[in-house]
Amino acid sequence: MVRRLSPAITLTASAAIVGLVLSACGSSSLSTPGTTGATKAAVQKVDAALVAKLPAKIKAAGKIVVGVDTSYPPNEFLAADGKTATGMDIDLFKQVAQKFGVTVEWKTASFGTIILGVSSGKFDIGVSSFTINPDREKQATMVSYYTAGTQWVVPKGNPKHVDPDNACGLNVGVQKDTVQIDDLAARSKKCAAAGKQPINPIVEELQVKVNADVVSGKADAMAADSPVGLYAVKQTNGQVEALGKSYDAAPYGYVLPKNEATFANAIVDALKALDASGDYKKVLTTWGVESGAISNFAVNP
Repeated sequence: MVRRLSPAITLTASAAIVGLVLSACGSSSLSTPGTTGATKAAVQKVDAALVAKLPAKIKAAGKIVVGVDTSYPPNEFLAADGKTATGMDIDLFKQVAQKFGVTVEWKTASFGTIILGVSSGKFDIGVSSFTINPDREKQATMVSYYTAGTQWVVPKGNPKHVDPDNACGLNVGVQKDTVQIDDLAARSKKCAAAGKQPINPIVEELQVKVNADVVSGKADAMAADSPVGLYAVKQTNGQVEALGKSYDAAPYGYVLPKNEATFANAIVDALKALDASGDYKKVLTTWGVESGAISNFAVNP
């Protein structure tokens, strides 16, 4: 993942980026532009019927506390000030929150701890590009809002002649606790069954470090969510390139506690309203990820 220092940043500044992202992960909360007071536009978007379905805790606080891994551009990362959450997920969920007449307090956390944080009550919701799968649905209630697949990225020219279907013996970068970990494990198992060297996964806590590993040559390739992989390609000024097309598309979901079905269904209604008004697609287009738009928002699809 790359923290944006300007409208376009190359991964050659990855060392500085990693330091800033790691320092941010120690903070308890992140600032969010426009959440200090409701604007006239925000007030106009409030839906009284949805406000009535807010959990009592959120209604009393007037805000939704959200767990997020702010190192996954363009979906969720830090702005130039090193503390303000920005990205597609950030902008879209702020629009959802406006429908309920509440603000959002973003709290940074490592990706693998967010679902537990929601279950324990530390966060009201997790918003961090969570692919919906059966294991996660066992732990939480999830609301679909986007779809993404897995995209492989390699150094320009693919010097190691990487083939995702035959990556045996290669070093492949991947972020900890992502669905790509399971993907690489399955591919590596096939290598072993064929008598070949297994894939060597280079697992990093943060996607920004995975990206940097590919640029530096530490990793021969990386596997990441399609919007994230393609965004990394755009930011490198030709240092890396996408390898083939994305695959295994699946929906992203907001993570809610298991007992929050009413609130989850209300979020579905908020997303439908944003889709009908055009605001949903406007957010995605702003970040260049409109290809993953959906219209069948659902609870535990």
